[in-house]
Amino acid sequence: MTPSPRPFALALLISLSLAACAKDDTVYPSLGVRPVEKLGFAEPEVEPAEIRPDPALDARIAEWNGQLDTLARDFDTEARQVETQARAARGQTVGSEPWLDAQAGLAQLDDRRAQLSALVATIDEAAIDRAAQLAPDYPALTALKTRAAAEGTRQSALIDRLQAGLPAA
Repeated sequence: MTPSPRPFALALLISLSLAACAKDDTVYPSLGVRPVEKLGFAEPEVEPAEIRPDPALDARIAEWNGQLDTLARDFDTEARQVETQARAARGQTVGSEPWLDAQAGLAQLDDRRAQLSALVATIDEAAIDRAAQLAPDYPALTALKTRAAAEGTRQSALIDRLQAGLPAA
């Protein structure tokens, strides 16, 4: 006996009928462009902040500029003397009189650099105070800060160069 195709066809018809009756109630998100995607990725236009003159800050900046000039001039004067001492110490033994003179000169230069570092910290503190008050950058203060940092870098490089030329202990 061969099975009749009729029960198979009937089962297929019932399963297809039931599948058509099933309903999916799940709500899927739209694949369309969302409003935020229409904005693009360009940076928004920002209006520059109005910078009001600050006479008290301008006076402090002028004073700090004077201090920076004095510190740089004094450092350069002493650096010329220490360069002479460092040349005299080359080839000498560690602990010799020329070597000790050069080390003392380097210590004096390091003290000058420390004075400059204190001035840079004071200038940084003024910039931080302005930022804490949500005040915009003050161009004269920013320029002074940049100049003082560059002077500190220059002084450190000179001290390092002179130290490297001396005999090591």
